[in-house]
Amino acid sequence: MSEHPTEAAHVTEAAHPTGAAYLADAATEAFLAHRNLLFTVAYELLGSAADAEDVLQETWLRWVGVDLTAVRDHRAYLVRIATRQALGRLRTLARRRESYVGPWLPEPLLTAPDVAEDVELAESVSMAMLLVLETLAPTERAVFVLREVFGLEYGEIAEAVDKSQAAVRQIAHRARVHVAARRPRGAVSAAEARQAVAAFQRAVETGDLRTLLDLLAPDVVLVGDGGGLVQATPAPVVGAELVAGLLRGITRRAVSLRAEQVNGHPALVIRLAGEVDTVLALRLEEGLVTGLYAVRNPEKLSRMTRETALGR
Repeated sequence: MSEHPTEAAHVTEAAHPTGAAYLADAATEAFLAHRNLLFTVAYELLGSAADAEDVLQETWLRWVGVDLTAVRDHRAYLVRIATRQALGRLRTLARRRESYVGPWLPEPLLTAPDVAEDVELAESVSMAMLLVLETLAPTERAVFVLREVFGLEYGEIAEAVDKSQAAVRQIAHRARVHVAARRPRGAVSAAEARQAVAAFQRAVETGDLRTLLDLLAPDVVLVGDGGGLVQATPAPVVGAELVAGLLRGITRRAVSLRAEQVNGHPALVIRLAGEVDTVLALRLEEGLVTGLYAVRNPEKLSRMTRETALGR
């Protein structure tokens, strides 16, 4: 694991035609075997599927230049490459978000049922958790994700983030404390989440203000992301009555509401004339809706037409 993925570490076709072909096939096989994992790592570090795909491409370009005969653990090595690429991109994204119009939310993903069955994975890609991860420094975020979600050893993480093992242990502890103080409390089960979203959907569709107020926490927060391209709340809206009033407005538009699996959890997908208009994800704590995340930026809704495969 001490070798770096450089373009120099390769086997030339001319020198070893048969061996080179074998290694090329092995490189492709290993990359495809871990592709979903690599995408998930990049997505959790970036909150953007488009940027995660770019990281995958960059990871592949570096991976095909690696001497596989010197790599003991393909998974760890690939994760290391992807993490380094994501960290570099994360710093660029931070500058880009400084000029973002209005509140920024992660790009929502339509996910398969098997993601929801992996409780830890589902929590790690939830809108609520991705927003918590946004409050971490880049290296803290990488260390937390690699350790707590993907179970990498401290030595492997140290190589990925270019820190000593002692430093990584300290960073991991600091990140765990930070996340624990901000993650949703009194988490509900998958069945309870489905029931809550179904009740919430009925209340929104019927404009039932009383039920909406019963479902919303008094200090519920609604955050809208239009990216300056479509209308959205310019700042977070706080308070059950204000949020309920906004939600009732949905029923006055010619829209359809459907509960779908988004980022491993049930969420409402709002369509206008058959096209995805808004993804409304819920943060549930102790049976109440404490957060609503309305993604309306059309540039972030392109992946809502097909399931995205995630994995650990």
